[in-house]
Amino acid sequence: MRSFWCLWVGLVMVSFGPRLSAVAGVPAVQTGIDVLVTDGFRPLAGKRVGLVTNPTGVTFDLRSTADVLNKAPNVKLVALFGPEHGIRGDVFAGDRVADSVDTATGVPVYSLYGKTHKPTPDMLKGIDVLVYDIQDIGSRSYTYISTMGIVMEAAAENHIEFMVLDRPNPLTGNRVEGRLIDEAHRKIGSNVGKYPIPYLYGLTCGELARMINEEGWLAKGVKCKLAVIPMTGWRRDMWFDQTGLPWVPTSPHVPRADVAMFYAATGIMGELQTVSEGVGYTLPFELAGAPFIKDAEALAQNLNNRRLPGVRFRPIYFKPYYIDRIKGQACGGVQIHITDREHVELTPIQFHIMDAIRELYPNENLIGDGKRLDMLSKVCGTDRIGEMLGQRRPSEEIIRFWSSDLEAYMAKRVKFLLYD
Repeated sequence: MRSFWCLWVGLVMVSFGPRLSAVAGVPAVQTGIDVLVTDGFRPLAGKRVGLVTNPTGVTFDLRSTADVLNKAPNVKLVALFGPEHGIRGDVFAGDRVADSVDTATGVPVYSLYGKTHKPTPDMLKGIDVLVYDIQDIGSRSYTYISTMGIVMEAAAENHIEFMVLDRPNPLTGNRVEGRLIDEAHRKIGSNVGKYPIPYLYGLTCGELARMINEEGWLAKGVKCKLAVIPMTGWRRDMWFDQTGLPWVPTSPHVPRADVAMFYAATGIMGELQTVSEGVGYTLPFELAGAPFIKDAEALAQNLNNRRLPGVRFRPIYFKPYYIDRIKGQACGGVQIHITDREHVELTPIQFHIMDAIRELYPNENLIGDGKRLDMLSKVCGTDRIGEMLGQRRPSEEIIRFWSSDLEAYMAKRVKFLLYD
């Protein structure tokens, strides 16, 4: 019944356009692609378009942005560019994406997560504007924003316009947590930590594109000709479930919008691969556990005794269904329950978890080998977090360091905001 209703609303919207913006079933928030449709694609009229997208690039009634632009009047879709997981989401996390032809549109697909992460001049021949439409989750280590910046560089170098079809930050536009990337890691230029922004950066992708462009963060300080198609109806204090928009999984382990909170709460810890963050089980990023944890109740009690705002911990025993290192092994741990999302501090949760496990299991190596520690440092944007974990520093000290150095960013961020 719901799919029929969405189809009916979509057909009516095509017929009557903006006159039905208040009709029941049409979400309060229109994303950039919905605004573009309502406007009759005027900003793209007569242009040859290259589209950077994935399955999250959809209209409110779940039509693919690629399909919509391919059928748009006076618009010529000539190329598709696929980030991690590919245009249609059929590639597993970390696997390379191959060049291909999109079967639905017949348009060539160029990979941005394989041999090259940056469109080449040959890929960009004949393109007037590169359009970006991907839903993000508000965490710096999620690779889509790095892809966006890299494509912006290519657009600037090849004198091509760049357009962002804006989408909500599911953590609201106010949530800012974690240190900026330090200079040493900025030079590394990792896709999990490319720009000097906090781990939770409190911007939409359109606002972030403006910041990247104007702050000179593109390679060699180039700037692209940037346009952002803003959303309508979105406020900075909105969580994704308040937008009325459907959630399309941004990757296989972010199946719901609220998982963006849990990714922020455990994703850094998960990089060490010594404590499971739930990937490989039915609760990705929503738990913390390991085969050596035999007393889940004691771990939950330790964490609940810390009285962290907005979160409770429930003891849990589980066996991961996949992930080779602990597949099928009995694990103890805790499930994380966010009880007050307005007041919870998300990223510190994992540092408290690591601290509690260290107190209960002092002989266990929680920082793993050098390779995983290096990945943790790239994600954190500093070597210091890994060093402090290795030195068994208390969680309060780690969090104090992690939460410092945000004043300059908060002041700078204001001029790039598009929404109240």
